[in-house]
Amino acid sequence: MDHALARIARIPKLSRFGWLMALYAENHQRLSRLFDLQTLAVGSYVSSVGDGLDLRVDVIETHRYTIELRLTYDICDPLTGEPDPSAFVRFYRDAHQVEATHCYVGRRWQDVIGLYPPPAEVVGHRMRMNTFLGKWLEYLAGQGHDKRTLRPVPIGATRAQDAA
Repeated sequence: MDHALARIARIPKLSRFGWLMALYAENHQRLSRLFDLQTLAVGSYVSSVGDGLDLRVDVIETHRYTIELRLTYDICDPLTGEPDPSAFVRFYRDAHQVEATHCYVGRRWQDVIGLYPPPAEVVGHRMRMNTFLGKWLEYLAGQGHDKRTLRPVPIGATRAQDAA
């Protein structure tokens, strides 16, 4: 019994922060398998697989080391009139990480957990958002979304025109 306990004690434990960084890396792999974001210009794109739930990918900004984007369906929340579900994502080109920065329109982490939350609460909140993102990306891949199903939305087109 002591031999087994000694062996377990030698296995390094992954901190919650380490777990979060691993989740960011997994989400980078998932998103990179779905779409070739590094080739997309700023603008809106739609991925259709014939299931009636077109995925919208809005590339908001591109920088040398990051790409800011939003993933959403064109389903509007009845209270806000904004697309829901919706995930704002930061794609780190150099670090090979993907981080969901917030998942609700107008609700950044400060709105959800306050201005001065304890560090453990911040990490927990980020883990929940990025676990959601990972599960959503896996679902999208399972539905058949990928770079072949992604097409640009014409400039000036509205969401209603996208569906037509």
